[in-house]
Amino acid sequence: MSASSDTDYMGLALEEARAAAAAGEVPVGAIVVHQGRVVGRGRNAPVSEHDPTAHAEIVALRDAARTLSNYRLGECELYVTLEPCAMCSGAMLHARLRRVVFGATDPKTGAAGSVVDLFSDPRLNHQTAVLGGVRAQECAAVLGGFFRERRVKSRLDAHPLREDALRTPGERFDGLPGYPWSPRYVSDLPALAGLRMHYLDEGPADATRTWLCLHGNPAWSYLYRRMMPAFLAAGDRVVAPDMPGFGKSDKPKKRQAHRFGWHRQVLLELVERLDLHQVVLVVQDWGGLLGLTLPLAAPDRYQGLLIMNTLLATGEEPLSPGFLDWRDMCRRRPDYDIGRLFQRGNPHLSVAECQAYDAPFPDRGHRAALQAFPDMVPEFADSEGADISREAQQFWRERWRGRSLMVIGQRDPVLGEAVMRQLHQDIRGCPPPVLLPEAGHFVQEHGEGVAALALEHFKEAA
Repeated sequence: MSASSDTDYMGLALEEARAAAAAGEVPVGAIVVHQGRVVGRGRNAPVSEHDPTAHAEIVALRDAARTLSNYRLGECELYVTLEPCAMCSGAMLHARLRRVVFGATDPKTGAAGSVVDLFSDPRLNHQTAVLGGVRAQECAAVLGGFFRERRVKSRLDAHPLREDALRTPGERFDGLPGYPWSPRYVSDLPALAGLRMHYLDEGPADATRTWLCLHGNPAWSYLYRRMMPAFLAAGDRVVAPDMPGFGKSDKPKKRQAHRFGWHRQVLLELVERLDLHQVVLVVQDWGGLLGLTLPLAAPDRYQGLLIMNTLLATGEEPLSPGFLDWRDMCRRRPDYDIGRLFQRGNPHLSVAECQAYDAPFPDRGHRAALQAFPDMVPEFADSEGADISREAQQFWRERWRGRSLMVIGQRDPVLGEAVMRQLHQDIRGCPPPVLLPEAGHFVQEHGEGVAALALEHFKEAA
């Protein structure tokens, strides 16, 4: 048989494999050829036929035997997209096949050389010639695509979407630059009430230090992609959640769903669920408004604070003019271009990186959190969140015993140096701030240098 014919016949087996996938079966296909004529076809059917023996090869052998009216198939060749298992290999040897050609190898159950090699065992009374690797990449791609879709469906089934929420289509997150980490989801935290929350959790679970990285508005965990590699290279653990309404997390449709106390409770429950200890709290923007209140609930979990442009809104001091301008802009232009916002303050970003910040928000319906958060900042003494922020202020002034590092992006027009220096006075034992004259509000976009500074600063606390 010529190599070109092997390729062509494997193409027919691939058609059977794709048909199996369409029927919900593992996509393996097979054909049997007798003297240049296809005499048997088969595709995986154990599920639909309730038959553990209904592998593609067995189905094709049965079809060929009926066509030729002979259970001996000595002049036949079988083409299959995946290396045969022991059951199918045994059937092929009993049929006295002249030759078997397969596509992708199967390192778990392959019986043509990957796990065992039944075809070359001299103790058996028949040996069948075997050729592997024909159109192997295509065969493997069909299998890989099927199992990827199954994993996605399994995750979705495990976290059904609530009727009052939206979920950004997963394909909008495909191929994001600098963001290779596997998603993790939780939906059974009491505060979530079934909403699916996304978070990254990388590095060893028993690491001596965990960086809890909290984003703000309109960012998400993508914001920490420049810092995470350095933390992970140091052997640390990194946890970076997407708050509900942001990133890959579910997005309540109504602005009223977003409240200061609710978002804080979600974060508290996530920290407890993951049982985080030896935490360096990494905060910026809303990550600080919420995150700076977390240690009140369990101070022993925290050993460090890395704080970038943010504030504690206690309702006792007027909000900064820069923030009031930002809030006014959000009210006037609820559909503002997120990617352009990031590009304007970070001209070093690529177009693809700016688009990545837009990815979670395909339309206005997905942007309820973006509209709600500016108005959630506690402005008055009786605003929601003001009480707990005042308690947090007292904690950081009087009870905090960990190490702290403040990094200020000096080009931030919203929560810039003046706001941060005032906050600096509230953090017990915090050394003089590190000033970044080239950085704006989103300091993490200069995160490689910030991460290096932080690793050096906190190494004594590890």
